[in-house]
Amino acid sequence: MKELAVKVCGMREPENIQEVAQLPVDFLGFIFYAQSPRFVGDHFVLPTNLPDAVKKVGVFVNENTDVILKRVQQYDLDFVQLHGNESVAQCEEFFRLNISVIKAFSVDDKFDFSITAPYEPFVNYFLFDTKGKNYGGNGVNFDWNVLRKYQQRVPFFLSGGLNESNVANLYQLKDLNLFAIDLNSGVEVEPGKKSIDKIAAVISKINSIIK
Repeated sequence: MKELAVKVCGMREPENIQEVAQLPVDFLGFIFYAQSPRFVGDHFVLPTNLPDAVKKVGVFVNENTDVILKRVQQYDLDFVQLHGNESVAQCEEFFRLNISVIKAFSVDDKFDFSITAPYEPFVNYFLFDTKGKNYGGNGVNFDWNVLRKYQQRVPFFLSGGLNESNVANLYQLKDLNLFAIDLNSGVEVEPGKKSIDKIAAVISKINSIIK
């Protein structure tokens, strides 16, 4: 199985952000959606001494393009993650501005993967999360077997309640275009605060199955 990138999403507290950034992670996600329990808040201060190799991802839900662009500049974001019902046209706007995009979709057993096709020219990655009452952070898996219906043309992040126990099953996806795992509620102490030990345990488990 190929090596997987690791994203830790829903970060908020400066000290916790710095601690997580010292782990072998590739992306940190910051949620700019006021209705999320992991919302960074109106006065969020992002530490400036993060490792260059760790990419900063701003997570937005059905947000105005101008607001997103302001946050990209304010926090020097490397990616925008669009986690709502954003249009192809909005993704294209960011593409034309050379802003990297992760487009998320909420997946259940009946999800029609053909709706991802029009987005393909304008995104760097897709993210497939569990469909639930919230836009992400629902803490449960979807049936990964449905990912075999996906066309696999754009690499994707896998999200949805990932933890030390269930990442062992990622081996079943070894022949798919899985690029990264997205950790959030499954490695938390409380909403917005991550457990260093839980993240380290997940990474260790992943390393053991890709050898």
